[in-house]
Amino acid sequence: MLPIGTEPLDVQRLRTTFRSGKTLPEEFRREQLSNLLSLVKDNEQLIIDAVYKDLRKPKFEAVLSEIEMCRNELYCAIDNFSSWMKPEYVSKHLAVKLDDCFVRREPLGVVLIIGAWNYPFQLILIPLIGAIAAGNCVIVKPSEVSAATESLIAELIPKYLSQDCYTVVCGGAEETKALLENRFDHIFYTGSQAVARSILQAASIHLTPVTLELGGKCPCLIYGRVNIAAAARRLVWSKFFNTGQSCVAPDYVLCTRDVRDALLPFLRETLEEFYSKEPQTNLDLGRIVTDRHWTRLMDLLHKSRGKVVLGGESHQEEKYIAPTVLVDVEEDDVLMEEEIFGPILPILTVESLEEGIDFINRKEKPLALYVFSEESSVVNTVMEKTSSGGFCSNDGMVHMTLPTLPFGGVGASGWGSYHGRWTFETFSHRRACMLRGWALERLNVLRYPPYTDNNLSLLCWTASAKKSWPSCSVM
Repeated sequence: MLPIGTEPLDVQRLRTTFRSGKTLPEEFRREQLSNLLSLVKDNEQLIIDAVYKDLRKPKFEAVLSEIEMCRNELYCAIDNFSSWMKPEYVSKHLAVKLDDCFVRREPLGVVLIIGAWNYPFQLILIPLIGAIAAGNCVIVKPSEVSAATESLIAELIPKYLSQDCYTVVCGGAEETKALLENRFDHIFYTGSQAVARSILQAASIHLTPVTLELGGKCPCLIYGRVNIAAAARRLVWSKFFNTGQSCVAPDYVLCTRDVRDALLPFLRETLEEFYSKEPQTNLDLGRIVTDRHWTRLMDLLHKSRGKVVLGGESHQEEKYIAPTVLVDVEEDDVLMEEEIFGPILPILTVESLEEGIDFINRKEKPLALYVFSEESSVVNTVMEKTSSGGFCSNDGMVHMTLPTLPFGGVGASGWGSYHGRWTFETFSHRRACMLRGWALERLNVLRYPPYTDNNLSLLCWTASAKKSWPSCSVM
């Protein structure tokens, strides 16, 4: 391990740049964000080709999830970060009425972004956008699992962004471990809970703050009056988009037996409509990222005590697994032990809404929770009696596409959030500032010794909250 205070040349170079103040001016940040937008626009086909090579991701899904989301985030940041940078003036009490009191957003310094393989371009670019807008220097570490996209990111970022301020580090677990021996001002990690624990251990040595974008088993509770046909389409789309390799994909369904029996024919019909009767040859269905991930999923499927009612076919050489639905799955089934992260959907049955809510609350808090129901009372009850990173009724995954909503987990599904302004805030320090002059010094005698009860009473009155005090508003 490197001794504290020693850093490799890349980290030293970026820290020197940051201390020079190069990344602080609004004009510089705007130029870099514009360059990043050009990177996306100029290389759209290269990005599509890279994620196809890594995941056989269809062009439609690549444009929607890798390119368009990044473009929207860039437009949001470019249009708004100037206002995000401005001081936020706060409410004051009488004792400081003549002072300037405000919150100042300041960059953290040199930050590390570690991406994931399932959305290998987006999961690097979106946090990078906020880190640049906030004025930081950045090291990005793409996932080595998605090797084609990793290589493309390493090629493009030095061409479009300042090499004094932003750099890419490639490699596997050993390179990441070595990188984490350095002191960063923030670490932003997207990936598994197992690796997150290692990230936390490394960060603790330097007391480095960490954002963890993890996952978990996202439930989809279907209850009460439901448009079954629409529910089947939205469930199939959100579950099997990117071949189920999405941290916010519905991991399992909870419903009554009657709803399950009504749902299954529509799931069959929808799967055939979306992916044809021969999904293995369908160009709109991607592949599992590696042989190792394929083997893990097939092991789960073979060990499950549930009954496969749709799909189940596979082909190892192609890393193909058909969209698969199982019923008669119990709570202690192997499919319920960990996040599935693939095209396998177990359906579990409950007898009542309360039983469904209790089931969800027995598990770790998920990254997202979905409830399908036409009854607002059902939706509101589930929302009020559960906890999750995000919540969406009558659809799946779409909440994460809106830059004005924070995206992140809670508890085991993640720490912190990002997207839009929330990314800017993640990579900013909110510095409390009070600018005082020398006026009204006579009033300060109230707080100076010798202390008296009368002075204490007057001082408490000047510093107390009045009935009209706007405790959380901005002046």
